[in-house]
Amino acid sequence: MSNALTLDIPAGVPWIDFTRDFDAPVEAVWNAHRDPELVRQWLGPRGYEMDIERWDFTPGGGYRYVHRNPDGMEFGFHGTFHTIRDNDLAIQTFEFEGAPDEVAIEFMRFVDLGDGRCRLEGRSIGRTVEGRDMMVESGMEKGMSEGYERLEELVAQPTPVTTAPAQG
Repeated sequence: MSNALTLDIPAGVPWIDFTRDFDAPVEAVWNAHRDPELVRQWLGPRGYEMDIERWDFTPGGGYRYVHRNPDGMEFGFHGTFHTIRDNDLAIQTFEFEGAPDEVAIEFMRFVDLGDGRCRLEGRSIGRTVEGRDMMVESGMEKGMSEGYERLEELVAQPTPVTTAPAQG
């Protein structure tokens, strides 16, 4: 992939900034975050299966999903969507169920770069520096990088096919 994930992980503060460009229109990248069937196809590392229990991508809606690695280990995640502005901004909470009480709030801005390209700009703010560092050390960068590579592959298709409704 020509578009790499960029992470900024400053020392001593509980946040991470990330950016990733996509060779796809903002609407396609937005839809791949909104539609649970598309989310299932890209979110997380390669080789993991994903089951989505709930995906209500609306203000006040929530989500819960489970990743299963090739060894059968399961990793659950859940949160609440706070602000959703079509093709522009999503604000949500994020909690890895293996680290209760380390809830992050995530801001994702979808920026139209023109010429059918866009940029995802985000900030994830954790409760503590230690919790943020634990997330980084857990392989977060690999999972994010591979997930965004999968997203790039998905949105590069002429029209992503969905089989599920936009809200679940």
